Amino acid sequence: MWRWVRQQLGFDPPHQSDTRTIYIANRFPQNGLYTPQKFIDNRIISSKYTVWNFVPKNLFEQFRRVANFYFLIIFLVQLMIDTPTSPITSGLPLFFVITVTAIKQGYEDWLRHNSDNEVNGAPVYVVRSGGLVKTRSKNIRVGDIVRIAKDEIFPADLVLLSSDRPDGSCHVTTASLDGETNLKTHVAVPETAVLQTVANLDSLIAVIECQQPEADLYRFMGRMIITQQMEEIVVAVYTGMETKMALNYKSKSQKRSAVEKSMNTFLIIYLIILISEAIISTILKYTWQAQEKWDEPWYNQKTEHQRNSSKILRFISDFLAFLVLYNFIIPISLYVTVEMQKFLGSFFIGWDLDLYHEESDQKSQVNTSDLNEELGQVDYVFTDKTGTLTENEMYFRECSINGIKYQEINGRLVPEGPTPESSEGSLSYLSGLSHLSNLAHLTSSSSFRTSPENETELIKGHDVFFKAVSLCHTVQISNIQSDSIGDGPWQSSLESSQMEYYASSPDEKALVEAAARIGIVFMGNSEEIMEIKILGNLERYKLLHVLEFDSDRRRMSVIVQASSGEKLLFAKGAESSILPKCIGGEIEKTRIHVDEFALKGLRTLCIAYRQFTSKEYQEIDRRLFEARTALQQREEKLAEVFQFIEKDLILLGATAVEDRLQDKVRETIEALRMAGIKVWVLTGDKHETAVSVSLSCGHFHRTMNILELINQKSDSECAEQLRQLARRIKEDHVIQHGLVVDGTSLSLALREHEKLFMEVCRNCSAVLCCRMAPLQKAKVIRLIKISPEKPITLAVGDGANDVSMIQEAHVGIGIMGKEGRQAARNSDYAIARFKFLSKLLFVHGHFYYIRIATLVQYFFYKNVCFITPQFLYQFYCLFSQQTLYDSMYLTLYNICFTSLPVLIYSLLEQHVDPHVLQNKPALYRDISKNRLLSIETFLYWTLLGFSHAFIFFFGSYFLMGKDISLLGNGQMFGNWTFGTLVFTVMVITVTVKMALETHFWTWINHLVTWGSIIFYFIFSLFYSGILWPFLSSQNMYFVFIQLLSSGSAWFAIILMVVTCLFLDVVKKVFDRQLHPTSTEKAQLTETNASVKCLDSVCCFPGEAASAAVRRMLARAVGRCGPAHLSRSWSASDPFCTNDRSVLTLSTMDSSTC
Repeated sequence: MWRWVRQQLGFDPPHQSDTRTIYIANRFPQNGLYTPQKFIDNRIISSKYTVWNFVPKNLFEQFRRVANFYFLIIFLVQLMIDTPTSPITSGLPLFFVITVTAIKQGYEDWLRHNSDNEVNGAPVYVVRSGGLVKTRSKNIRVGDIVRIAKDEIFPADLVLLSSDRPDGSCHVTTASLDGETNLKTHVAVPETAVLQTVANLDSLIAVIECQQPEADLYRFMGRMIITQQMEEIVVAVYTGMETKMALNYKSKSQKRSAVEKSMNTFLIIYLIILISEAIISTILKYTWQAQEKWDEPWYNQKTEHQRNSSKILRFISDFLAFLVLYNFIIPISLYVTVEMQKFLGSFFIGWDLDLYHEESDQKSQVNTSDLNEELGQVDYVFTDKTGTLTENEMYFRECSINGIKYQEINGRLVPEGPTPESSEGSLSYLSGLSHLSNLAHLTSSSSFRTSPENETELIKGHDVFFKAVSLCHTVQISNIQSDSIGDGPWQSSLESSQMEYYASSPDEKALVEAAARIGIVFMGNSEEIMEIKILGNLERYKLLHVLEFDSDRRRMSVIVQASSGEKLLFAKGAESSILPKCIGGEIEKTRIHVDEFALKGLRTLCIAYRQFTSKEYQEIDRRLFEARTALQQREEKLAEVFQFIEKDLILLGATAVEDRLQDKVRETIEALRMAGIKVWVLTGDKHETAVSVSLSCGHFHRTMNILELINQKSDSECAEQLRQLARRIKEDHVIQHGLVVDGTSLSLALREHEKLFMEVCRNCSAVLCCRMAPLQKAKVIRLIKISPEKPITLAVGDGANDVSMIQEAHVGIGIMGKEGRQAARNSDYAIARFKFLSKLLFVHGHFYYIRIATLVQYFFYKNVCFITPQFLYQFYCLFSQQTLYDSMYLTLYNICFTSLPVLIYSLLEQHVDPHVLQNKPALYRDISKNRLLSIETFLYWTLLGFSHAFIFFFGSYFLMGKDISLLGNGQMFGNWTFGTLVFTVMVITVTVKMALETHFWTWINHLVTWGSIIFYFIFSLFYSGILWPFLSSQNMYFVFIQLLSSGSAWFAIILMVVTCLFLDVVKKVFDRQLHPTSTEKAQLTETNASVKCLDSVCCFPGEAASAAVRRMLARAVGRCGPAHLSRSWSASDPFCTNDRSVLTLSTMDSSTC
């Protein structure tokens, strides 16, 4: 405990060096001089609170909110000085807000505790005292030898000692880390691989020296020193919160929505109003008391202490008293209502079946509910290409071998050009070879068709190319037994001799499968031996080294030794990384072929090789060993060695694979454009491939003028090109422009010419950035975010390389694709397919924004209505700080009487049918730029609140203030009766106002709306009809009953409510008639003739606007038949560019409108 305290205070850091020394099985030296390093236990802690720190920590976090802290100060002021209202009026609402928030956060943390306990309590087996001991995961210590069985989850970060295979290898997946489900092979060092019994392992004396824990999932540096030799056996090196998974529990930077920023601005304005009212009231009080008769009237004589007190202190005390009296103009319950609305509202996204992907059994996920309304404010969408717009399922299509192009047709390679065989098979090629995806399971040789004679000659003629394709990869093979456990759709029908390929990259898998179909079958690895079968003949190659792929080199290589003893390097990678390294082969022809492949939208890889002499290989082997065993700067040394090895290559050819577009990508991009959202594609692919895909997915139109900013070499050249592009845009301002920029040119543009680059981009309808590094993607989004317009950005991606841009954008969307789950884990929202983006924005985003914008404005409105009569009342009580309302009404107004209708509205409101919103993306423009929370709208709601408050107060005063018929004995109104009348009119008015704002009525809306009014009356009857023994004062006794017993009071209530709402209704009617928005037009077409007219008012080419009006009137009188109105968005519907309706995806004529 004392060590933990010292660590928390920073006096005893757990690690003193850059490396850690781990004694396997915790066998420490017995010389008495060694002090073991202290490591943390294996507990995983994702929870935020404990039983002991929950109350103080939660209170501290809640009072960091300005509004909560403000009400705490008000509450303390009420306790310290004599104020007109009870401390309960501020204390109880504050307590309610704090309690509700604490319960919500406590519940969420309790769920995290349960999840932690499940992980920490999982059973594991460790080697201790010469045998296997069953224990819990949390009891694992650093250095323990752990046994892991098949399909078990690793309880900590482990180093492989041995396995049940002779070569000490094992296959693992990292799905829980990065979502990769592909098998990855790990091999134990030979010295420990032979130790396969518990007794032998228990006698092992070895030390592991490795780096301290870090978050990088793919980086581990260490070495094992074995002093004495000694199921899959591993040793724990990092445990608990030091494991790579725990270190990747990323606390994302806090994102704030535009609504939240507007809300804070409004709070500041209302705080200024509050202080102004308090200052005015204080000044007017002392101005009034300047007259002697009002300074000390006969009925309120001052005490000696009051006469002698400091005037400055009295002024401050009075100011604080007025501040307390008016403090309810700041709506404390707004925060808890908004938090509940966001939390509960986020469930609708996960429950939406339209966002559920049946094939992958994935539903949408909400990782943060704080940005729901931001989905309705997006101005820019930045999307990755591979796996986001495309399926990330690769199909081999073409290749170039020694300068000759080939196509795969029906499993055979056919040279380019018309041939008797290719003409028949070209149809299946062009339509997509669907059977290729079913050939992932490969048999030894009988599974493949016998190659014809010409294909045999082809393979022999290009022997090295096909060997390179079959050997240069990290593909693994899983032998599928009849009783194996698998999740492939075809697995039940497989024979025991079949194999399945697994690869970390879909490109690799597609190439190996293509080689197998042609006749060169990769048979797998066995003790560092790679086996391939060429036309039935088995060949073995010893795998000497694998030079892993990295994003900087953009290539990977293998070094193998043939049976003849020659040592070969096979390399593959992007043409920009392979061709400059080549000194032989058909370089120019291959370069041309690669560009042609890219124009077709195919992904390309170049293949090359190099042969080493014995002396060259010895030097390479030595340098690789030194770099891989280095504890410091290992990555830099490896990169240097890789550059030394991968040079003087002989080019063999290139491959081209197709990554098909996802379903409805074109329609989704078109809908985004019609909604006024600009779409940028950021990809690492080469220029030609990216442009081809952009054209095929509708990002670029064929009629669009494509501008290019590529291959810029200097700042001056880049600046001149940008100026030329800007001039071209101004000259051809009528047509649409698209911009293509590569990573190198982008770096130059962002370095010195940001403004000029942004000017060009803003005038382009679509922008494509290719050859982009992950950080460049984030920089582009950052550049747009800080532009003068301050647009709202949204980033969509599916891979780990997209995480930076997802976290940089205002809203990050992760696609749950085939590149892992890092993007989905680090995003704000996760969906299975790009097409779901349209409903997420146009429906959910639209609804969330409408709901919360109305909620915020309504809260300020009803609090202005609430507190303004209190301010006006001071003019009639000589600013004596007498309260207008009873303390119980002050307390319950925001908590009970007016809270539920607006909460239910903010959860269920649908002002337009969801299908209309999705089929008419242009409706999205009506809410863009935070329109419903603009300063004009805010002023309207505020002035509406003040006008209603004036009607409440002065209406009650003039109608009932001198009414002697209220009571039978001729008594007039008392101040509590007057205040209760004002409060009653106010509760009814603000509740009915919420009803007027509601378009989508359910039984829940009816229950809470009319139920709130009924509850108020029932509560007031009980509250004022009984002498409550626990109340110190009974000011309200019998007041409410007497008020309701007066007919004139009922007349006054009805008259004031109708007067308040009549003006608002008239204003809405005139706005809808004179300046209707597209959304209001859609509402009109929904309601006309009780039929959902989804086509809105549409004008056809050559038709006068009056004809459209006549059609609208015809609809209004019921001439719009259901047969003409049942329209939906179909994937097969063509897009009619001449149709000016908000969105119609089918051709129309005037007879069907």
